[in-house]
Amino acid sequence: MGSTLASDRLRVSTHPLVQLRLRELRDRATRPDRFRRLVRELALLLGVEALADLPVRETPVQTPLEETTGAIPALRLALVPVLRAGLGMSEGLLELLPDARVLHFGAARDEATLRPRVYYALPDPGSIERALVLDPMLATGGSACAALDALQAAGVRDTRLLCLIAAPEGVRAVARAHPETRIHLAALDRGLDEQGFIRPGLGDAGDRQFGT
Repeated sequence: MGSTLASDRLRVSTHPLVQLRLRELRDRATRPDRFRRLVRELALLLGVEALADLPVRETPVQTPLEETTGAIPALRLALVPVLRAGLGMSEGLLELLPDARVLHFGAARDEATLRPRVYYALPDPGSIERALVLDPMLATGGSACAALDALQAAGVRDTRLLCLIAAPEGVRAVARAHPETRIHLAALDRGLDEQGFIRPGLGDAGDRQFGT
C-alpha cells in the first residue's frame, strides 16, 4: 500500500489454517451451512492474530490444588458486526470473547453510487475501550468507514477492522479516513470490477451465508 498505509497497520494472514479455509470459502460449490462454519472459523483465527497485543491483568484463581493467578482482559471490548454479513464473524469472535459487548451496525451499499446507506445506527458503546469491526468483504470501504466513523464519534479510539477478503481500493479508503485503525485480513485480492465486486473474491458473503 506504499505511503497510504503504514506496514504496521495492515496484516494479511499467512497462517496455513487460514489459507486452507480460504480456498474452500472461495469455492462456488461450498454450501451455505459449510460456508457459515468457515466464516466463524476464519473470524476466530483472525481474532487470535488481531488480539495478540491485548493487555491483561492478573487475578486470583483457585486450582484443585492451590491458589494461583490468571489473566483477564484489561480492556473493555466490543464486537461491531456490519450487518448482515458480519453476523457470522461475530459468532466466531464470541467464542474467544464471550464477555464482549456486541454492537450491531447496519449499512447497505447503494448499487448505483456504491456509497453506504446506514439503516441501523451504532448503539451507545458506553465505556468500551477497544472495538473490533467485523466486515467480511472490504470492497469500496464505505460500510467499514461508516462504522469506524460512528465509533470515533462515540469516543472509541482503539479500533481494529477484521475482514476475510479485501480489495486494495477498500484498504486505501480506510487508511485515508482512519489511519489509526489496524486492518487484519485473510486475503488481499486483485481489485474491484465495474460493479464494485472484489475479484477474484467469493461473491456476496451475505448471500452465501444465508442462501439468498
